[in-house]
Amino acid sequence: MTKEIAPLKPAATVLLVRDCEKESDTIEVFMVVRHHQIDFASGALVFPGGKVDEADMEPDLVQFLPKGERGDDPLRAYKIASIRESFEEANILLARNRETGSLVTHDRLEELAEKYRMPLQNGEVPIIDMLRTENLELATDLLGHYAHWLTPVHMPKRFDTHFFIAKAPPHQLAAHDGEESVDSVWIGPNEVLQAADKGIYTVIFPTRMNIEVLRRFVTAEDAVENAKGTDTFTVLPEMEITEEGKFLLIPEEAGYSVTRRSIDAVMDK
Repeated sequence: MTKEIAPLKPAATVLLVRDCEKESDTIEVFMVVRHHQIDFASGALVFPGGKVDEADMEPDLVQFLPKGERGDDPLRAYKIASIRESFEEANILLARNRETGSLVTHDRLEELAEKYRMPLQNGEVPIIDMLRTENLELATDLLGHYAHWLTPVHMPKRFDTHFFIAKAPPHQLAAHDGEESVDSVWIGPNEVLQAADKGIYTVIFPTRMNIEVLRRFVTAEDAVENAKGTDTFTVLPEMEITEEGKFLLIPEEAGYSVTRRSIDAVMDK
């Protein structure tokens, strides 16, 4: 009897990056540690993100995007979800005042967070209500499409996840929510990999692969512009079973550092 393949659920995540001056890195990314009771990647160090909500697909949301972002876009709901999730999980809001065109300031962010952050996370308020009431537009034009991963078909829960990248507004202070995430850190890609290898953090396979790519860039601007100017390859890892054990395979065309990785290594890191 053929095992039924779990359906894919749309999800979005975002790499919020900034320049830094560290011994090991010149760029760092904001990451959160997921709550141990979360049913996916519990306890792992991840980028802010989550499932695309039905409210993220509201057609009228197009009115609250930059004019150049209002055409047909199959990724629109994913982009909106990534901005919403970064607000909920990281306290960073990529949005502008619709009258002035200026990005949300720190003081304005604090007002919005107190009023909307938890209601949005709990599904009590759709994001369009916040945008309409507060006269905001989502700065989807700041996002670069960084990666696209599908959960392997043998997994019981599967996600169709689009990764985006954006420069973190320098005047906004990132902070985890204390609900879905219990800790947070600005950290360089080399720091992440070193900490994962030492067992300090749990870093799941897709996160590790995309952190390794981030090491290729010297500045946050370089990383974002590369994502905006490069086509994204869809990665669907496949499982290979041999006498040596079980392995995950990803296509060479995806451009990652490995194409074959032991399942045991994937689970450990």
